[in-house]
Amino acid sequence: MTNSKVLASGNRRSRQKQRLESILRILLNLLVWLFVMFPMLYAFSMAVKPSGELYDPNSIWLPQQPTLTNFVDVFRIAPIATYIRNSLIVATMITLSQIITSLLAAFAFCFLNFKGKGLLYALILSTMMIPGEAVIISQFLMVSAWGWTDSLYVLIVPFIVSAFNIFLCVQALQNFPYEIYEAAKMDGCPDIRFVFTILMPLIKPTLGAMSVQSFLSGWNMYMWPLLVTNNDQNRTVQIGISMLNSVDSQSLVLMVAGVVLCMIPSLLIFIIGSRNMVKGLTAGAVKG
Repeated sequence: MTNSKVLASGNRRSRQKQRLESILRILLNLLVWLFVMFPMLYAFSMAVKPSGELYDPNSIWLPQQPTLTNFVDVFRIAPIATYIRNSLIVATMITLSQIITSLLAAFAFCFLNFKGKGLLYALILSTMMIPGEAVIISQFLMVSAWGWTDSLYVLIVPFIVSAFNIFLCVQALQNFPYEIYEAAKMDGCPDIRFVFTILMPLIKPTLGAMSVQSFLSGWNMYMWPLLVTNNDQNRTVQIGISMLNSVDSQSLVLMVAGVVLCMIPSLLIFIIGSRNMVKGLTAGAVKG
């Protein structure tokens, strides 16, 4: 009888300890979430704040009279819809082109034998060590000589290939059985068909990670669009938001409202592709 009471007491203390650890873990996660999300929450609070309350000490954190008119005024004052459309076109085309070029390059490096393959792959990876700011002036002079400035394709063509995405695809294909490729060739399967019907479905996590990374990079571009675009028809959203900025309080809340609007597509893409993003970035990291 005494032993059963001791065991019951021990089990009770163990359950209480586990419950306490679970509560502490939830509280810690909540604190981390609030810390990470605070800038976004504060931006939304400012976006729904009337301009007259911007410097009111009583409404520093939460607006006293929240309103959604700031989001309407953003579209009325500046062609934000055009900027968002341009950014969607640019980010989508960059994502699709990088997926295709990276997949084809990875197939060549993993399944084809040609002279200088290792040297070429090393040269591609070495470009990851060069910051974009180091070549932006030479790129601008080149596209200016071609007459490509102030257009959408000048925002897409320089980014159709990504060394990092090629590296991800090569790593994902390191453990792919070469016998499958040989069997496909014996059945008369062309290389292009093999890439898009066999390889692509088998590395979906990697392609998902590439898609998220490429889309966010294209959506958040600032320096290059600022340098090569001059009119509203070709500006992207990151450049267009800065046009809402001025010295008065109304322009400040309008700019924040524009920032909140422009965060929505990137957040949706990240939420949709976050599951595949972790799997894709770790693909090929463990071998055996």
